[in-house]
Amino acid sequence: MRYLHTMVRVTDLEASLKFYRDALGLDVIRQKDVPAGRFTLVFLAAPGDHSAQVELTYNWDPEVLQGGRNFGHLAYAVENIYASCERLQKHGVTILRPPRDGYMAFVRSPDHVSVELLQAHAALPPAEPWASMPNTGQW
Repeated sequence: MRYLHTMVRVTDLEASLKFYRDALGLDVIRQKDVPAGRFTLVFLAAPGDHSAQVELTYNWDPEVLQGGRNFGHLAYAVENIYASCERLQKHGVTILRPPRDGYMAFVRSPDHVSVELLQAHAALPPAEPWASMPNTGQW
């Protein structure tokens, strides 16, 4: 047995790609439109590690998704948590749980899926503006 992917339903494919691909920095591995089923699948993975993929499922017919927080969260190790959070902010992403400890942060996708960022290796020394930034919302 081997891990394949985690599926996340999304309501706005372009907004989700801006989050996962552009802001978070994941690579698009493949995209498949399924006209008979009226949906699109987009598989993404961290650069250099395509073994753990996220599948975005976009249903063409409008629907209301509820309970995004019930999903839990996705987690990614990053080389520099401060640089990653700064890049996300530049893309308009709110840092819900700032990396005050130099180790962990949380953000959310447009469909309220929590994404945890963890500093690879040892925690970075506390630094501003992160050290004094308050939490925002839920993650």
